[in-house]
Amino acid sequence: MADLSVNIGKLELKNPVLTASGTFGYGEEFADFIDLTRLGGFIVKGTTLHPREGNPYPRMAETPMGMLNAVGLQNKGVHHFVEHIYPRLKHLDTNVIVNVSGSSVEDYSETAAIIDELPKIPAIELNISCPNVKHGGMTFGVHPEAAAEVVSAVRKAYHKTLIVKLTPNVTDITEIAKAVEGAGADSVSLINTMLGMAIDAERRKPLLSTVTGGLSGPCVKPVALRMVWQVAKAVKVPVVGLGGIMNATDAIEFLLAGATAVELGTANFIDPAVTVKVVDGINEYLDRHGFKSVKEIIGALEV
Repeated sequence: MADLSVNIGKLELKNPVLTASGTFGYGEEFADFIDLTRLGGFIVKGTTLHPREGNPYPRMAETPMGMLNAVGLQNKGVHHFVEHIYPRLKHLDTNVIVNVSGSSVEDYSETAAIIDELPKIPAIELNISCPNVKHGGMTFGVHPEAAAEVVSAVRKAYHKTLIVKLTPNVTDITEIAKAVEGAGADSVSLINTMLGMAIDAERRKPLLSTVTGGLSGPCVKPVALRMVWQVAKAVKVPVVGLGGIMNATDAIEFLLAGATAVELGTANFIDPAVTVKVVDGINEYLDRHGFKSVKEIIGALEV
């Protein structure tokens, strides 16, 4: 068997397969289907400083080759996570990563500081696709200056591996990636969902209560692959690739494009065991091509 281990900053992964936040719950929901310790790690659902109810229903819609969601970061807040969920996860022999969201710089840094105190959480993934309420609802991740501001504040409050999740809803994602790298990010993950919408023609109404929502699934993969390839060439920190990965071949394509690790999201809704199948598929690919380590194919795309 080939060596599947990779590093994201100081974070050591036994293999490059992670799960995307919001598609894997807190991991426990999938424990009946897979051995969680076989994963490089899993990223729990978005966590905010205060509890959030999320958006009104309906907030999910199926689309051709994908899905739209407007869940709105529904969660019970970071203190509930610390008191009730963390104790159930801390014994797992894999990396449990918390996705952190917020509505202001202060929200982000305070939430990160609380998670920093948890010894068995080795990393956070910072979701900067949230609107900054103090700046008129502008999303942090669409402007380099705003992205750098929130990452810099979190970097001062958080001392372990900091992964920053980038939105694709920008003109040049490499500029955002370079801005957060300069502000102290240990890694970037991309892409978050793309902005989309769906309409019920008979009712002449949108399918989502919020009208627009986040598009994910196989339909976004070509865009995600292109952005990962561009960002991997633009920054020196490791890139985590996600967006439409449904099987091992998809994952391998992201690794070839320059991703050090990958996240599976929408695929978990279709096959709850897909993550371990991808781990096995990557290993089979490496053996078949005579590679001793997965590191040999990271960024190995011949252009």
